[in-house]
Amino acid sequence: MTRSGPGAPTATGPDRSAAAPPPPPGIWNIANVLTMARLLLVPVFVALLFADGGHNPKWRAVAWAAFAIAMITDLFDGELARRKGLITDFGKIADPIADKAIMGAALIGLSVLGDLPWWVTAVILARELGITLMRFWVIRYAVIPASRGGKLKTLTQGIAVGMYVLPLTGWLATARAVLMAVAVLLTVGTGLDYVGQALRLRREGRAAERAGR
Repeated sequence: MTRSGPGAPTATGPDRSAAAPPPPPGIWNIANVLTMARLLLVPVFVALLFADGGHNPKWRAVAWAAFAIAMITDLFDGELARRKGLITDFGKIADPIADKAIMGAALIGLSVLGDLPWWVTAVILARELGITLMRFWVIRYAVIPASRGGKLKTLTQGIAVGMYVLPLTGWLATARAVLMAVAVLLTVGTGLDYVGQALRLRREGRAAERAGR
């Protein structure tokens, strides 16, 4: 039997409060804090890399530690943001900036010190800048996802650059040169793949726009 009257419960359908979307995450969350920490590490790393003329083994080891910490935060901030629903507009912008800032600082610093050929730095930085601009070029049509090759490229670059920060000699110095060569090949190869994806997405997007008119 259904009760009626002013004090009786009424069937108003599903609870709207339960269906309300959760509030957006604030900017001060753990993922964004890790990203900001990586940005703050950039000038610290540069100062350590060039300390005492830039070729002191002890300072180079400390610089490597700062670089390694930055790379580790890069592994965790994006994963935390996705798993815990902490994705924010700030994070979308700051995360790739932090990634490119620490890597760019390391490459340029090593080339200034004469430890890494300038052409390697130029190839890697040109690729990173070009792909970033390419993503913005097609963003109105689709987002170019990070490929497995792109992730492997990032990992290889990070390890190779870290090895160049350390004052290695002998077979370890040879190993890092080989690894950097692999990183350059992956950088160029994945860059060409992204260009192909971008051109295809833009062509398909423009075709869809014309078909919808």
